[in-house]
Amino acid sequence: MRIAVMGAGAVGCYYGGMLARAGHEVTLIGRPVHVDAVRRDGLLLDTRDFQERVPVRASTSAEAVRGAQLVLCCVKSTDTASAAVELAPHLATEAIVLSLQNGVDNAERLQALLGREVGAAVVYVATEMAGPGHVKHHGRGELVIGPSDASARLVELFAAAGVPVEVSDNVVGALWAKLILNCAYNALSAITQQPYGRLIVGDSVEDVMRDVVQECLDLAWAEGITVPGDSWESVQRIAQTMPAQFSSTAQDLARGKRSEIDHLNGFVLRRGKALGVATPVNRALYAVVKLLEERAAGDAGQTASPAA
Repeated sequence: MRIAVMGAGAVGCYYGGMLARAGHEVTLIGRPVHVDAVRRDGLLLDTRDFQERVPVRASTSAEAVRGAQLVLCCVKSTDTASAAVELAPHLATEAIVLSLQNGVDNAERLQALLGREVGAAVVYVATEMAGPGHVKHHGRGELVIGPSDASARLVELFAAAGVPVEVSDNVVGALWAKLILNCAYNALSAITQQPYGRLIVGDSVEDVMRDVVQECLDLAWAEGITVPGDSWESVQRIAQTMPAQFSSTAQDLARGKRSEIDHLNGFVLRRGKALGVATPVNRALYAVVKLLEERAAGDAGQTASPAA
């Protein structure tokens, strides 16, 4: 199958690499530094089970999705709208579009902007870009998708590539379950620059996380969303299954990049205000991350400024 990955960061490179390793024709669309490395040396897929250079195509232009039968949208939530504009002229009519993004509303946003069906996938994987064209896999890798005409085909496709996929009738609830995990971990990992395993054993950290989880569950109830499973148990399990993982927000701040916090704790804050649900702990975490983003942007600006 011809597959295009829009947003060749850690998540996009992992899933794109696994699919390419299984024999599919994969094109990664990303930043020049990664595209150049992949074109020169292939994608270095560095997992817990193997390390392999996988030959894939790479481009910096969304035009490279032309002819793709499956398009995985893996851009940051902050880039969803611009990605849709870039993708729209090049998507094949029969292409399956799947959002592998953080947050709960990216598939809806893409669908509205593209005027076509977009499937939502809940992603559970610990990855990072360890260097240009080098994706490091720390654990897990499963996906949850909703039922559709293409779901059985997607399950078979990913399974053959070593990626477990569950089809859920409550994919919205599954997206909220992932949102709760992100809200519990991402900001705290970013603020402290600590991985999940060390973070959760910090003094009073579990209490803060419990407060975040409860605020999110209160909001979900107000939204009429049924969140599957035990959210607090899931939070604890993340620290056990991904102990060395730094959140994507932590990775963004460490590199001086804008994070997705507006679509995580910031989303909870905005919806809480709209529905009259108190979210003080999410608000505090959001505010601190935004301050750190502003400081990083200021430092970058000073560095880039010519000497007087």
